[in-house]
Order: sequence, then structure tokens, then C-alpha cells
Amino acid sequence: QLRLVESGGGLVQPGGSLRLSCAASRSDYYAIAWFRQAPGKEREGLSCISRRDGDTYYRDSVKGRFITSQDNDKNLVYLRINSLKPEDTGVYYCAADSTSPLGCRGPPRDYEQDYWGQGTQVTVSS
Repeated sequence: QLRLVESGGGLVQPGGSLRLSCAASRSDYYAIAWFRQAPGKEREGLSCISRRDGDTYYRDSVKGRFITSQDNDKNLVYLRINSLKPEDTGVYYCAADSTSPLGCRGPPRDYEQDYWGQGTQVTVSS
């Protein structure tokens, strides 16, 4: 069982930045994706990164503000969020795809993920 633990969420003012972390208990996954569930909305895939080659994908609405990176030696994946907006508020989840060797090749989808973290709350408010 692969365990994922997110951290780094909190209360941030609009325009601020945050770095979320996703710590994996093992290295046997092909990609890590980040999802967000805003209040009253469905969970949406934001970005993903392939463990093998570092290829990334970003949802159009977050391109330029969200940056996903990884440290494979530590089994850590990061999501840097810049210029935070109130609409970025929500619970952020990381999820691992341990099934598809292709890794991150497009929009991450719930059903493609094999393991999920518990989520970390991000609240953007003045």
C-alpha cells in the first residue's frame, strides 16, 4: 500500500504563494497528480508529473501560476501556487498512478489514480 501525505496548506492572503508537499511512502508509482475540491464543487485535476522523466501537465486555468516539481530521492512532489486567488480555496489532494507506465500525459482523472492522500486545506482570504 502506497501512502501519500500532503502538507503545506493554510490561510493565505490573495496574491500570496504557497508550496504544497506530497510525501510518498514508496517510489513505485509512475506519476503524481494534484487535485482540488473547492467548496460545493466537484474535485478537479490540476496538474501531474511523471516520476521517470519529469514531464508535467497543467490544467489551462492554472497554467503560469502552478508549478509541479519533484525530488525522487525523497519521494516528494511539490505544488507551488503563486498569485493566489480566492477561487483557489479548497482541499488539495495528491494522488498516485501506479498502473500506467506512460505517467503524466494529459489531464489527471480520478479513475486513473490508485492512491490518494488525505488532503490539505488551502484558504485564500484577506
